[in-house]
Amino acid sequence: MSDRLRELTAFVRAGETGSFSRVARELGVSQPSISRMVADLEARLGVKLLLRTTRHVTPTDAGRVFLERARQILGDLDDAENAARGVDGLRGTLRVALSGAFGTREVIPRLPGFAAQHPKLGIELLMSDRTEDLIAEGADMALRLGPLPDSGFGARLLGKAPRLVVASPGYIARKGTPQTPADLARHDCILGPGLSGRTGWSFTRSGKAASVTVEGSIKVTSADGVIACAKAGLGIAVASRWMCQAELEAGEVVAILSDYQLDGVELHAVYPGGRRPSLKVRTFSDYFAAQLMHKNEGG
Repeated sequence: MSDRLRELTAFVRAGETGSFSRVARELGVSQPSISRMVADLEARLGVKLLLRTTRHVTPTDAGRVFLERARQILGDLDDAENAARGVDGLRGTLRVALSGAFGTREVIPRLPGFAAQHPKLGIELLMSDRTEDLIAEGADMALRLGPLPDSGFGARLLGKAPRLVVASPGYIARKGTPQTPADLARHDCILGPGLSGRTGWSFTRSGKAASVTVEGSIKVTSADGVIACAKAGLGIAVASRWMCQAELEAGEVVAILSDYQLDGVELHAVYPGGRRPSLKVRTFSDYFAAQLMHKNEGG
């Protein structure tokens, strides 16, 4: 990498993360080296780009303008190199932010096929049940479940899965099977993240809406935790088919109220806005959308 490209890379990541030490770890150099690269860039441009404190660095007004242009330059260069090699020659690293549960259940099992098609492309999975700052984490893209907040990010819908009401056979044997959504008010319900964490669950049947207020002593902040609680017989849960397919197939949970529908859960590929997603992001998104379509068709 040329000195000017290293300076641009160091500046962009420092501006995004707010930390010279973090950038130094990412690039495998010392913190003073990162500081010197940014200082050399500022000296050549004749303008202050970053404000330094003992704990944080932040872009100046000029730095914010330059950050957007520099980020685009680096992205365009990476895209141009990969485009010249063709899709079969993708190189570098694709960093994908996603939830741990969804990554473990749906993404990782499908990665071998993608990796075999692109053996020179490294894949870094930034797995967390928290919605991290996509830019600060240095991710090329994120896989996000559920409704997207308004933001400056770009997004592409990759797939949609139904939500199901599930319980363990043991729970059903003890407490009985609800026949209508109204019956849920007399059952222990597990509250989880997102829509399943709301105490009001809404259903439709034959075009008619029905809502019920549910209660339960168990609340979990992860989708995997919700499924584990349902398996353990702690109550009735709402989960996407993506998150409970294995347990359904194993008979560890069963679907109930199947005549009623909940809103499905959407999966989006999210990427920094302002420009077209990179070839790496588009290729991964295409692959994963096709995988989900094949699964939803019963493949």
